[in-house]
Amino acid sequence: MHYLAEGLRLPTNWLDYSILAIYFVVVLGIGFAARRSVKTSLDFFLSGRSLPAWITGLAFVAANLGATEILGMAANGAQYGMYTVHWYWVGAIPAMVFLGLVMMPFYYGSKVRSVPEFLLHRFGPSSHLLSAVIFAVSAVLIAGVNLYAMAIVLEALLGWPQWVAIVVAGLFVLAYITLGGLSSAIYNEVLQFFVILAALIPLTVVGLKRVGGWDGLTDSLTESKGGAFLSAWEGTGIGSANPLGANWLTIVLGLGFVMSFGYWTTNFAEVQRALSAKNASAAKRTPLIAAFPKILIPMVVVVPGLIALVMEPTLGRTEGGLQYNDAIPVLMRDLLPNGVLGVAVTGLLAAFMAGMAANVSSFNTVFTNDIWAAYLKKGRSDRHYLQVGRVITAVGVLIGMGTAFIAASFSNIMNYLQTLFSFFNVPLFAVFIIGMFWKRTTPAAGFWGLLTGTVAAMINYFWFYKGGVLDIPSDQGANFVSSIVAFVVGGVVMLVVTMVTKPKPAAALAGLVYGTTSPGMEELPAEGDDAWYRKPALLGWGAIVLAAVCYIPFSF
Repeated sequence: MHYLAEGLRLPTNWLDYSILAIYFVVVLGIGFAARRSVKTSLDFFLSGRSLPAWITGLAFVAANLGATEILGMAANGAQYGMYTVHWYWVGAIPAMVFLGLVMMPFYYGSKVRSVPEFLLHRFGPSSHLLSAVIFAVSAVLIAGVNLYAMAIVLEALLGWPQWVAIVVAGLFVLAYITLGGLSSAIYNEVLQFFVILAALIPLTVVGLKRVGGWDGLTDSLTESKGGAFLSAWEGTGIGSANPLGANWLTIVLGLGFVMSFGYWTTNFAEVQRALSAKNASAAKRTPLIAAFPKILIPMVVVVPGLIALVMEPTLGRTEGGLQYNDAIPVLMRDLLPNGVLGVAVTGLLAAFMAGMAANVSSFNTVFTNDIWAAYLKKGRSDRHYLQVGRVITAVGVLIGMGTAFIAASFSNIMNYLQTLFSFFNVPLFAVFIIGMFWKRTTPAAGFWGLLTGTVAAMINYFWFYKGGVLDIPSDQGANFVSSIVAFVVGGVVMLVVTMVTKPKPAAALAGLVYGTTSPGMEELPAEGDDAWYRKPALLGWGAIVLAAVCYIPFSF
């Protein structure tokens, strides 16, 4: 990732820094307030399973609203135009609905504390340990992305040295998670969600006004980029060339199915928010509630990227000049007065901290429960595991600071994150979906499917793509192909291994395979949760329909 252009230094004053300071004080205040509720390890890691659906739903979407969304998607909007909406309407909503309607009953009903723990019950210790290690590694790598992105932004915009930005943000995340555990992270993510919107909405509104409204924006882009730039599907026929380097098949299968479902249904940084809900109904509704703001996020992330392209036509064209990742900072510099500028800077910082906190809080849970307590120090007191959780939070933050600079070897944030998802999340999804719907799947099949799927994705990316064996036009296209390869290889290996190994007894699969139930899954909705407007099916299908309708203006 390049450093942002030197000309992006913002004209901040005391008012902007005061707003930033108030935000930090509030963040720590929430941590201290949440500390009073942390008495057990369940309180620390899963908020005692006590939070209402609207809180967990907003935290669910805020946990994803980090560096990828704010800088990466605005950059993609400037570079790829309306193709970027695929990451939302195909690449998120169907998977979020599937998680809420199909998978959350299994997660929540089985009372697991993490995604790897579900694999322990379904397949056994080997798959459990492998998935826990894979997730722990990916969590600290992704936490580092948020720290690195935040550091280069604050260096360019405010003049802070990178190490100062990394240390300050890392210590604040460490402080409020160590104090209040997941509850602190979640309540801060809800706050951060509104702070992020308070930053991006004025930027979008003022930017549209500057370029002559929506009509002025589309006229300018049609003249400079052509009509296809504002279409989501034009040029995606098989064999056709487009900036994404992907056709409709790789978009639908690679992004819309394997990458999307792999991320949203098995990424514990997201699932953990739903597991903290107060009952099974609230857990199911968590990703469904989150789906509605997710549908609308392109309005304040992708659209600013388009606006920046009109206001700065040289964006991404000049070596050493403004790049696509500069889209949001350019608008902040050119459009916002002091005070509002402080809110925008605070919103960017909130986004990075939300993304990092989500990964750190999930890392400490998986390491403590699925590695430390399961294999290293069994049978210790609950107080011991609570203390380990706090210590490993500090370790996770420090490792995140170290991995921040790995992102420097990639040309943009989105490419790096999508590469990680294809390596780690997609093979895990293949194991989950086959094991959840096919009783015959054996413990050995789960382990070898996960291992070979992960290795196959890495071979495709580093040997076939980076090594030049296959002619794939872009990193994004390579990630889509890696995802398909990981899913197919993992699935085929599971099929073959299942045929030659012994399955678990049917009685051991109650509540773990579709069509079976456990006592926890039969829980009735709490009073008020059975209202018609809270029905998970209505929320889920409503989100699907709304996402499809959003495509209509950009399909012709």
